[in-house]
Order: sequence, then C-alpha cells, then structure tokens
Amino acid sequence: MFTETAPFYDAIYSFKDYRAESQQVAALIRRSRPEARRVLDVACGTGEHARWLVDDWGFLVEGIDLDTGLLALARQKVPTGRFERADMEAFTLDHQFDAVVCLFSAIAYLVTIERVANAIECFRRHVEPGGLLLVEPWFAPGVIDPARVSRLRAELPQGHVERVSQIEVAGRVSRIHFRYKITTDAGSWETSEIHELGLFTVDEMQMAFKRAGLTAAFEPSGLAGRGLWVATNAA
Repeated sequence: MFTETAPFYDAIYSFKDYRAESQQVAALIRRSRPEARRVLDVACGTGEHARWLVDDWGFLVEGIDLDTGLLALARQKVPTGRFERADMEAFTLDHQFDAVVCLFSAIAYLVTIERVANAIECFRRHVEPGGLLLVEPWFAPGVIDPARVSRLRAELPQGHVERVSQIEVAGRVSRIHFRYKITTDAGSWETSEIHELGLFTVDEMQMAFKRAGLTAAFEPSGLAGRGLWVATNAA
C-alpha cells in the first residue's frame, strides 16, 4: 500500500504525537491490568507507537502489518520487538498478550463490517483472559466532507515531500486519493495512492465486538478525535 512512500511515512506524519498517544494507551492498559507486559500492535506501521510503548513504558511489544516497507522500519526502531507480515483479519501467533491494540483507524482498511468482526474475533483469541483490546476507528458515515482538500509538506534529510489528499465517499466506502511530489538530491518525481476505508456506525462496531463475545465501551474523544473502543477479554 505504501510501496513507494514507506521511506517518507514518518516525515509525512511527523505532526502526529505518537508519544502522547502511546502514553494514553499505556495508561489504559496499566489501569486495566497493572502487571501487563506483552502488547501486540496490529497494523503497526513503522512502529512509532511500539517504540514509545517500549522506551517509555517497558512493554514487550510485537507487531503485525501487511506492508513490508513499513515493517522494515519498525524492526529498525524496535530491535527488541518481533514484527511479522500478517493479515489482521486472519492471523495466528503462538501466544497471547496482555493487550492487543489496533490504532490510527487501521481497522477501517478491512472495508466491510463482516471483515471487521472477523478481525476483532482474531484479536480476542490473542488476548489473555482479563486482557485489554483497544481499537481506534475511522469516521462514521456522514462525517467526512468530500470537498475538503488537505495539503501537507514535510522536510526530508535531503529534500522534501508534498502531499495533496482528498476523500471520495461512495456509499459506505471512503477512498482517500493521495498525490505526492517527492524531491531529493536524486531528483523529483510524483506518485499516487488510493486507500479504501469502510465507514461504520457506532452500533455496527458495537455489534462486531458483541459477536466476538466482548462488551466494548466507546470513548468519543479517543486518542486523536476519532474515538476509541475499549474492551476487556473476560473469557
């Protein structure tokens, strides 16, 4: 998905306060399970949340993602971690965790609520009894303004990257059109990506957790204004 832009991902999202978000995540985990040590970061990206959970809080963090370029960066940042390529909807690891987190709206990349429910069930199987699940959703239907165009410029060690993004909404699917112009010492080039994310209501997400045998609470503010689902594995 980020095949060409993975090397610039951290620069593009440098505005995002991963450390503060990780502090909120860690506080929720420790409040629910004070002795928690092992955390699985689903759709871990470049490992920014994982890095702070390890460095600031001493968690043992593992991660899964589908993007090999992002995983390579995560392995560099968190050499003590284990980062594997796996599908969040259907993965099997050989142990369970005190907490499973899926942040930055990654869950919406599954596009349909049926696949989301499958993923949540998969998360539950990897959480110890009494452990915590934290899922940061994407926007609900009717929230996104398709007319809004976002422009961003980020500095690189030898150059910069400019990104223009606009979201197209088609029924229950949002398509983010990203256009990049990258300038480095090697020259300038342009590339583009289209990311599809499903739009789900709070009730639909609640039912997905219920299907997995979980009772989940939705916190509207969340980590960055998108809300946060918090569920404890009572099984």
